[in-house]
Amino acid sequence: MRACFESLKSSWKWLRPGLKVKRWLALLAFGILCLSVGASFIYVFLYRSVQVPEVVSPLAYYGTLQFLPHIARGLILEVVGLLAVGIAIFRLNRSLVSAVHSPEQGKLVDILYERSVSERGPRVVAIGGGTGLSSLLRGMKKRTNRLTAIVTMADDGGSSGRLRRDLGIPPPGDLRHCISALADDESLLAQLFEYRFGGSKGLNGHSMGNLFIAAMCEITGNFERAVAESSKVLAVRGRILPSTVDNVTLSAELAEVHDGATHVQGESAIPEAGAPIERVYLHPEDARGYAEAVRAILEADLIVIGPGSLYTSIMPNLLVNDICKAIRAAEALKIYVCNVATQPGETDGYDAGDHIAAIEKHVGPDLVDYILVNNNLDHPLPATSLSQLVQPSYDAKYKDRVFLRDLVSEENIWRHDPDKLATCLMQIYEEKLAR
Repeated sequence: MRACFESLKSSWKWLRPGLKVKRWLALLAFGILCLSVGASFIYVFLYRSVQVPEVVSPLAYYGTLQFLPHIARGLILEVVGLLAVGIAIFRLNRSLVSAVHSPEQGKLVDILYERSVSERGPRVVAIGGGTGLSSLLRGMKKRTNRLTAIVTMADDGGSSGRLRRDLGIPPPGDLRHCISALADDESLLAQLFEYRFGGSKGLNGHSMGNLFIAAMCEITGNFERAVAESSKVLAVRGRILPSTVDNVTLSAELAEVHDGATHVQGESAIPEAGAPIERVYLHPEDARGYAEAVRAILEADLIVIGPGSLYTSIMPNLLVNDICKAIRAAEALKIYVCNVATQPGETDGYDAGDHIAAIEKHVGPDLVDYILVNNNLDHPLPATSLSQLVQPSYDAKYKDRVFLRDLVSEENIWRHDPDKLATCLMQIYEEKLAR
């Protein structure tokens, strides 16, 4: 009985607004009605003009229910018809759905409803890189399909750096993270994309996704097309775009001398220097913004900067002049998401105000409208951790622009919870839109 009730309760979900199902159910009902009325005309004609006595053909006599009153015959036929239609549709639906949908993905009606909501969502552009941006995308893809991730091309470490040096392609690492995060079904194929080879040489350290994108570059002859085709493989919701396709290098000017120098070259070398960062800059400084990324920013309803490594994931995007100018010119609501924890070698000892000040120091004030900061400090990091929770403190001049919310993940206290973050961003957006 309980299973029957749950099935009935689930069935009613098909009537929710936005699924684009009710119109076809109504058309189906209308078609069945027309068939039924037409069949009834023929049946009534034969029934009235051809009378078969019981003695001649008992089967015809009892098969046409001639021994019952007309009203009883009609009711019996209605019940039989409803049962037949219901069972047929239910079994047909299960057969068709099982071919394209697995139970592990959840109920199909819930997936369709989620997609119908996301298709009506705002045009969101997320700017950053690394695992911070991936967390944001995992939450936002449930709220909108009109999602664009813009990522840095300054990575020069690990698998991405090796492919960049050996094959002369832009680093695919951050793009790979975004493709996996935006995958329609983050199952085996997405895990395969993130798989990293072990061993002592050869493929050691390379991720499968990076190699896949590199191979797609060779096949398509174009890095941007390679990313687009790779996205199709995982049925990605939204787009992933580079902030620039120029061969850029990120460097840092240190506040203290490190190994006899005050400048460090290379994204991966900056946090390893271990000295306070005075500023970061790109070479060449006039790197061109990727045209599609600039267009996406100008057409956005909501622009989210971060979370991510402040100096090595977020800044390399903002230092591309075309990207920064587009953000300022855009009419979208602009929100900066401050990190949950500091990053060793980059933001040691930084509070929320220090993060904001660093961005303004590099690109000027008032780039964003609001700042979103985590204020849940009830989960202290382990004593052995080199990171600390970012304190929700800031200069009084930012008071009217800061939102303090519980954004921390219960599973990984160093990072944002994707659903908490996405929910909060959408609440701020809808609140400001309503004004």
